[in-house]
Amino acid sequence: MPRPSVEAERKAQILASTCKVIAAEGFRHLRVSDVAKDAGVSGGTVHYYFETKRELTDAAFEHCFKVSVTRRRWILESDEPPLSRLRMVVESYLPEGAETVEAWKVWAELWVEAIRSPELQELNERFYGEWRDIVASIFRDGQASGDILAPGDPVELANMMVSMLDGLALQVLAGSKAMTVDTMRTTCLRFVDQLSTANAGQPGPVAANAPGIG
Repeated sequence: MPRPSVEAERKAQILASTCKVIAAEGFRHLRVSDVAKDAGVSGGTVHYYFETKRELTDAAFEHCFKVSVTRRRWILESDEPPLSRLRMVVESYLPEGAETVEAWKVWAELWVEAIRSPELQELNERFYGEWRDIVASIFRDGQASGDILAPGDPVELANMMVSMLDGLALQVLAGSKAMTVDTMRTTCLRFVDQLSTANAGQPGPVAANAPGIG
């Protein structure tokens, strides 16, 4: 049997390849053989660590989340003022660069499949709960220090920012000409900048010709 350190490394390698295949081919088109080929192992090796395809994909989603948070741990632990940390969060999550774009595509696949899968809904709920708590903690720090003057529940403010990042990133990934990475950056950073005023987070007037769905 492989040493524990080797097993952990091999398992992480398989999960990274699974995320890569999900991003490239989609959740429903994922084949264990493709994962094995990308990881440079046999299909039997994949099944040694993950008995079923669902076990493999669930673990891959969790791996993607943990890697995403770990890559940004320096932001969360930074001594920079809360508003600066929120700006860094925005910059870090813009869908540019191969690694970040791949992660966004994996999340998009999770969201689509979770609509029909209670099991994936539970995964999404747990991951989103943890991510929301992380962002809310930055808002909470900012309100306590006076860096953020926007009133309201830090969790609600975190929901505003997280939903903004998610929604705009999906538009960028979908190739929207109106929503480029630069436009997304400008929009999200403008929201962060408004947090230093007392009326941030309050609904503003909606233009008569504002686009919508429905």
